[in-house]
Amino acid sequence: MAGDGKAQRVRRYRELLASERDAASLYRTMAEADSGHRREVFGKLAEIEERHAAHWESRLREAGADVPAPGGASARTRLLGLLARRFSTDTVLPFVERAEKADAAKYDAEPDAAAGMAADEHGHARQLAKLRSPRPSAQEAIARRERWHRGDRSGALRAGVFGVSDGLVSNAALVMGFAGSGSARSTIVLAGVAGLLAGSFSMAAGEYISMSSQREMFERELSLEAQELEEKPEEEHEELALLYQAKGLAAEEAHRLADRLMSDREVALDTLAREELGLDPDALGSPWSAAISSMLTFAVGAAVALVPYLFAAGSAALIAAIVAVAVALFAVGAGMGLLNGRSVVRSGLRQLLVGGLAAAVTFAVGHLLGAGVS
Repeated sequence: MAGDGKAQRVRRYRELLASERDAASLYRTMAEADSGHRREVFGKLAEIEERHAAHWESRLREAGADVPAPGGASARTRLLGLLARRFSTDTVLPFVERAEKADAAKYDAEPDAAAGMAADEHGHARQLAKLRSPRPSAQEAIARRERWHRGDRSGALRAGVFGVSDGLVSNAALVMGFAGSGSARSTIVLAGVAGLLAGSFSMAAGEYISMSSQREMFERELSLEAQELEEKPEEEHEELALLYQAKGLAAEEAHRLADRLMSDREVALDTLAREELGLDPDALGSPWSAAISSMLTFAVGAAVALVPYLFAAGSAALIAAIVAVAVALFAVGAGMGLLNGRSVVRSGLRQLLVGGLAAAVTFAVGHLLGAGVS
């Protein structure tokens, strides 16, 4: 059994060694095909992969196994390298970034990986994404700094928008389904109230669990980043410099900026969280705010189709419900378009079409079922 375990380890080491050599070869090719700060970034990434490869070579030696001689690059790497040289590195960046994202966690549970290797792998995709992203315009930069323009630190706005939209569509469809079946007014009201309550509590519970899980994940990421900053400040310094080189700064300027940031650990952690992890430490979201917001707004949306049946019955209630739902659907869509900077009319009409179609289908199904039962 021990021999089998050793054979498996050696096989795993060789596979990881081949993977790291292949990645280093690709980044070297991309560095040769590019220029300026991007060449430096690709070169740095190649060095990291070569360092990882050296680790697996040493592991093989420790296990008493032969270290394979460097071979040729894989067919995929040769193809990507050809495209990078023939066209540009921008052509292959999306494919390389996608592969890095897929492999980002390969060292998370690897017991024989060296310290920092897992963090390196997680950082590669983010660094490549920085290279793909164009520099923000002045207006975009201001909008990012002044998040109050369209900010939603607690997550309540997002949850509220989706809550009212879901409540409106789902309960309108439910009420229309019962109305189409020819059910009595009391039955329609009962179904509408049940849908309102069930949907509201379901939305609240779902948002609370989702936001709590997300916040816990973000807090863990920040904790790990703080630990890495404490234990490996040189590596974090190098990572900061690399990130700013990817944004277009010269290597010397990027290192000077990294020096200033690293002089204050709190500032360094905040910067790493924003630049490397894409997180705002001050805006991780509030589970309770999101839950309450989604519950209340779902109830408001769900009440639109229900209210006419509280005061009328028959065709009058049905027509009033249809008109109220149509107006509300357009208003919600228009509001979402306004928040997202999209066309208000187009967004409103899209929401009206989608929600109206759902209500019409359930009305027709209810009518067919009601006719069949009767």
